[in-house]
Amino acid sequence: MIELDNVAYSYSGGALLAGMSLQLAPGSFHFLTGPSGAGKTTFLKLCYGALRPTGGALRLFGSDIAAMDRDAVALMRRRVGVVHQDCQFLDHLPVADNIALPLTVSGQASPDQGANLRELMTWVGLSDRAGALPPELSGGERQRAALARALILSPEVILADEPTGNVDWEMSQRLLRLLIELNRMGKTVLIATHDMALIRAAKAQVSARVLRIAGGTLQTAGAEL
Repeated sequence: MIELDNVAYSYSGGALLAGMSLQLAPGSFHFLTGPSGAGKTTFLKLCYGALRPTGGALRLFGSDIAAMDRDAVALMRRRVGVVHQDCQFLDHLPVADNIALPLTVSGQASPDQGANLRELMTWVGLSDRAGALPPELSGGERQRAALARALILSPEVILADEPTGNVDWEMSQRLLRLLIELNRMGKTVLIATHDMALIRAAKAQVSARVLRIAGGTLQTAGAEL
């Protein structure tokens, strides 16, 4: 689904990542670790086409990104749901409208949108917050809303950048369970995190590969959890 072959990324004349090779197979579950500033967010941006590699080959769903124009990349990105570390919402719109925004922007709004949206909000535990404005949400509610927004287009791959970084342990576990459930539904999941306790907590629930970025390279940090 997403394949990196000796990928490198440089900016302002300096190399941040180099020699990165990885295949994210359908239905796989990965954790991505590494110190702050190691390039985890940059790596995720490469995986959903927000950045293009400065070296090597990156194939997204079988297509080489080097041969894709802006419109092709935009279409491809609908197949990837991204939960950003600092999730941004339109504060003047209710939570339900924020979650549905990708449907509107992509022109995929439909008559049955309301029922699907309600089902999704119930799944993430926000059915009673549909009319709330983003500033009224707790940290955990914001992260669950961000997850719901990432899922609204029914993507095949979920990329989550430190999804539990700003919530307590109980909420971290709730978010982890949602992501594991998505994986069991056949979604490919990659979670970037520095929280080793979260990774250890996952070992009884999911088979996952742990990857680590260190010194600008990608390493296997351990066998199956």
